[in-house]
Amino acid sequence: MVKQKYQSVLDLGEKLNIENGDVQVNGDKLEVRGTAKTQYEKNLLWDEIKKVGGDSPSDIMADIKVADESVYAYHTVESGESLSKIAKHYYGDPMKYHQIFAANDDVLKNPDVIHPGQELKIPNL
Repeated sequence: MVKQKYQSVLDLGEKLNIENGDVQVNGDKLEVRGTAKTQYEKNLLWDEIKKVGGDSPSDIMADIKVADESVYAYHTVESGESLSKIAKHYYGDPMKYHQIFAANDDVLKNPDVIHPGQELKIPNL
């Protein structure tokens, strides 16, 4: 029953390719463990847990680690995107595009010129 309740969390974990994923039902509690690639992916999982179970769910125990704490996320540029649009997506603030540009100065030479397919580091703030 509790596993069905949190099925969307488990599905997201599969979609994100969570490493060392382990799901156990212990009584009426779901225990979920694994390693997300980045903090952003861990946050996505926690957001889904809260969406299903509320801010302090008592029927799930999640121990999600982060494999790469040196960055917040990695982002592959898609057609029509700009650094400000990417910054708004990850940080909620388009003006933080400067931080993304600075973190990718090995790839980007101008903050107004990005190309589809480029892999960008989204830095921790």
